[in-house]
Amino acid sequence: MTRPGAILRSIDVAVDPQTAFDAFTAEIGLWYRSLPFAWNDPARAVGIRFEPRVGGRWLEVWDEATGEGYEIGRILAWEPGARLVTTYRNIYLPPEPLTEIEVRFDAIGKGTRVSLEHRGWDRLPLEVFTTWSGRAWLALFHAYQDYLATR
Repeated sequence: MTRPGAILRSIDVAVDPQTAFDAFTAEIGLWYRSLPFAWNDPARAVGIRFEPRVGGRWLEVWDEATGEGYEIGRILAWEPGARLVTTYRNIYLPPEPLTEIEVRFDAIGKGTRVSLEHRGWDRLPLEVFTTWSGRAWLALFHAYQDYLATR
């Protein structure tokens, strides 16, 4: 049996790629939802944010005053309007090896196709992939899509 290596999700939104990228990154705290498994520590989480640069952190914010919290990942590529790549860790995954997420923003017609590829699952136990593949990013991607539709 060939082991799957990635979880793929895509949606189309009715905004240009730059607007889609900005909403996904700079406005993540406005559309990211408190859903089961969305937070690493639901009791402490007060928000979420990206530090907008290569090497910046993707943080689940636990302290509103300092903006510090759980490091979800590190930005590997920051290409406004085109692409975001980040490492990814989660308390529900083994601590090593980290997986990686790439989000692409491609112009289509009068909008943007936003495609997420969460890769590295081939390095983790198959049962972990099986659990995540059915649910990962679905609700959050739809929350993002709904946010853009009503923004």
